[in-house]
Amino acid sequence: MEKRWNILQADPARVGDLQASLGINEVLCRLLIQRGIRTFDEARSFFRPTINDLHSPWLMKDMEKAVARIRQAFGAGEKILVYGDYDVDGTTAVACLFQFLRKCHPPEKVDFYIPHRYREGYGISRQGIDFARDNGFTLVVSLDCGIKSADLIQYADTMGIDFIVCDHHLPDLVLPPAVAILNPKQKDCPYPYKELCGCGVGFKLITALAQQLGFPEEEPLSYLDLVATAIAADIVSIDGENRVLAYYGLKKANETPNNGIRALTQLSGLQKQLKMTNLVFMIAPRVNAAGRMDDARKVVHLFTAPDLSEAMAYATQLHADNSDRKEADYNMTEEALALLEKDASHSARRSTVIYQPHWHKGVVGIVASRLIERYYRPTVVLTRSGEAGRR
Repeated sequence: MEKRWNILQADPARVGDLQASLGINEVLCRLLIQRGIRTFDEARSFFRPTINDLHSPWLMKDMEKAVARIRQAFGAGEKILVYGDYDVDGTTAVACLFQFLRKCHPPEKVDFYIPHRYREGYGISRQGIDFARDNGFTLVVSLDCGIKSADLIQYADTMGIDFIVCDHHLPDLVLPPAVAILNPKQKDCPYPYKELCGCGVGFKLITALAQQLGFPEEEPLSYLDLVATAIAADIVSIDGENRVLAYYGLKKANETPNNGIRALTQLSGLQKQLKMTNLVFMIAPRVNAAGRMDDARKVVHLFTAPDLSEAMAYATQLHADNSDRKEADYNMTEEALALLEKDASHSARRSTVIYQPHWHKGVVGIVASRLIERYYRPTVVLTRSGEAGRR
């Protein structure tokens, strides 16, 4: 496959001006200019981010509505369900908001829901809404999902269940009938930074609630190691506000980590400081493995564990899930490669489509990535799910 590189060019005059103000090597100044950093103040924010660089959560469209509805639920003694996706971004977001709401509201009136990857699929599910109805929840806060679930949220509305949607995916033309939608990618949302992950949007909601309820300024910052984990795993841009959140999140992960982060780090045998690459390649695969191989609810239990011993028990389960995932990944990849090598016509094809009914549903996407690395072609890997094929 031919690769075409688009090399950004830096204006020599701007490079010279920046070098004069910073007094550092020209190559570094050229790289900064290529990243859109042109002034001394912008460079200082890049190299030395501060918490004060974070934007006010009240700039986000519907934040006042979301906070008002949650406070209404507090006052009326309603049951609140925190609903999130089964990946790293969703589970960390749920863990953050679930813990915070239990500090504000009777713990027995707050619960969480993570849909099962294979029984329910991604995002809001009818089963999840029925769970809310059957257990008396009248307010659902969705995290990292919901923006594309207009029909299902309408279904919830017919049963008297309100939704607050916290999401970062691109909205459709038709928005869900939620009481509030927090998503900086909405066309009419004035929030200055558009690249927050789902956990980042949840962090903004926690920050706004903490301000209104009179919590110390440090309260929202206690969740930053989980926010940084979501930023790393979701491969969002680490610039602007995400850079600030990642910087301070890594700092917390190394100094006073969440019990779940500490347990996973110990199990992984890391003897040095955590870096973003460790979150991507060490923490994230173990968290994602829970949803791929089993039930991602255990991830929320891990990140909300009150002590290290309980966190270690859940981390051990995730570690085992990840080992199973690696074994399935290796075996399926080897089998797929062997099948393709036996297919004489495959070398002349422009795409790869392969199917085996016994392959694990949670690993077919990873195997497809392995085949792309080998053949550099559009690839679909299928397995059997009930009476249908599944990719």
